[in-house]
Parts: sequence; C-alpha cells; structure tokens
Amino acid sequence: MHREHTKTVRIGDRVIGGGNPILIQSMTNTRTEDVEATVSQILRLERAGCEIIRCTVPTAEAAKAIGEIRPRIHIPLVADIHFDYKMAIAAIENGADKIRINPGNIGDRDKVAAVVAAAREREIPIRVGVNSGSLERELVEKYHGVTAEGIVESALDKVGIIEDLGYDNLVISIKSSDVLMCVRAHEILAEKTNHPLHVGITESGTVTSGNIKSAIGLGLILHQGIGDTIRVSLTGDPAEEIKSARLILRTLGLRKGGIEVVSCPTCGRTRIDLIGLANRVEEMVADIPLDIKVAVMGCAVNGPGEAKEADIGIAGGDGEGLLIKHGEIVKKVPEERLLETLREELLHWEQA
Repeated sequence: MHREHTKTVRIGDRVIGGGNPILIQSMTNTRTEDVEATVSQILRLERAGCEIIRCTVPTAEAAKAIGEIRPRIHIPLVADIHFDYKMAIAAIENGADKIRINPGNIGDRDKVAAVVAAAREREIPIRVGVNSGSLERELVEKYHGVTAEGIVESALDKVGIIEDLGYDNLVISIKSSDVLMCVRAHEILAEKTNHPLHVGITESGTVTSGNIKSAIGLGLILHQGIGDTIRVSLTGDPAEEIKSARLILRTLGLRKGGIEVVSCPTCGRTRIDLIGLANRVEEMVADIPLDIKVAVMGCAVNGPGEAKEADIGIAGGDGEGLLIKHGEIVKKVPEERLLETLREELLHWEQA
C-alpha cells in the first residue's frame, strides 16, 4: 500500500501520509477578502466533515484576510497561490498552515527560493500542484499530446526545483478532468515518489456528473492504496463535496463512522413516497453518531429480506409500514409515523 510508506506531513494540527487516515478537503468559493462570508462558509463545511480547507489568495488584501480567518476556524487552512510569489510569502506570514503553488507559474528560481525560505522558517508544507490543462508545451510535444506520463514528469520537475533548494516538506497533487488519464498518472507517480499525494479529479463537473467521475476516479486510485488526502471537486455547494468524499471513503472501507443509508430503487409495488422518505431519512441521520446501516425499502413483500444485512430499516406498505431489525419484523406503524419511529429507535440505539 503506497500510502503506508509515504512521508508524514503536518498541516496545522493534522497529519497526512505514513498510513494516517485520509483527510477530506474542500475549497471556499467566497471572496477570501470577505472575512465574514469566508469564515461562515468554513464553519459550515467543518460541520459537514471538512478536515482541511483551501482559500484562494490572489491579492494582498486576501493574504491579510488569512490572518483574520485562521483564528476563527478549527481546521488547517491552505492558501492557494498562482503567479505572484509575494502572495505566497504574505499568506505564510499571516498564518496559513500550508500553501499550494505551481513553481512553474511562480516565476524564476529566486522567487521560488524566497517562497521556500518563508515556508522553511515556519515549517509550513508546500503542496506542488500540476494540472493537465497547464502542461508545458515541450512536454505536450514530447509525449504527442497531454498524457499521464507528461503530467507526472511535469510534477516531478517542479518538486525537484524545491528539493534542490533543500526543502522536502511537500505534498504533490496531479489532476486531470480525464478520469482514466488521472488514474494512470497516479499509478506512475506512486512508483516514483514517497511524498504524500493529494488526489482529485479536477473540473469534474456538476454535482451529478462530477460525483460519478470522482467516485470512479478516486475509487480506482484509492483502492490501489494511493492517496493521503482527497477533494471531490464539484460545480456546486462545497458541502456537497464533503458528503461525497465521506461516502467514497466509507464505501471503500477507508472511513468508519456515520450511518449508511441503503434504499431500493422503487417499483410498481411501491405504495408510499419512498423517494421522499429515503431523502428525509438521509437528512435525519446525518448528525446521529452511529456506525450502522439503515435500510429504507419500498414494500413489505421483499423489505425484510432486502434489509436483512442492515442493522435497522423500514419497509413501506399501503398506508403503513414495517420496522425491521436485523431482518426481523418488529412492528407495523402508520406511514406517517415511519420516519418518527425510525428516529426514536436510532436515538435509543445511540443511548444504549
């Protein structure tokens, strides 16, 4: 397992690499200069389960805002820098726990060296990020197009610049919107470095298409033992990224905790609003700290059997439904009381 052998990197009060738990990241979509809006969004993302947050720092005002934001949140803050090395230094001076740069667009070696010196002074890790969309022309020509091999070569070249400056407190991220190219690039990179890897499918799309692409891409990468921290990149509310990341990790057996809701796809036998009920159950259990499986089934015919592997479940009938525990019918209740009955059972379970 590659992640068992990566270097450990401390980001604020969190640690990645070396077999530590895979941490979930997101990025704010507020203007960083708007401190109140940014803090409010980060606190909401914390409640959703975000463990590392990234903010863009395009201006001196944004860099200064980092110093006001950081003391008001409870998770590490990563400053995202493009082009202006002075913004990277300012973000570090204002308390960023980590910076994300692409040395290729920061400028000449002296500018990169200045950023590295600031990071070294405060022991701040640097995430070296390379995207397929910004691959150097010479590498595109060398590999006859944008390829996994070209992405990896570009990333390792940028890492080498910083390593040559005597600094190895690094995290690497290589991203592409092409899922299979991204998977292949991570397979190649994992063989060539022991730096921890931040994994994601960039520009994956809206909540629907982005979730599918991210689940496939991250699933293939993570299941091979590659990846120390992840972000599900979606065009939507960042809280959706956290929900999706948690579910991906839990589905792969890489994260415990939280109620897993399973539900049937409905059929002609369904006589209740199963779609609405399943969504309400998922919302209801989000804040209940149990590590169990809850089934929501559409009919009383197959419900008990289909819910057999769940710890508890409900199955709809015609105006009524069944409460099921470990495949056994416990009681029958009116349809309008199904949700309430399930909640009471879960809260009692929590206290047991």
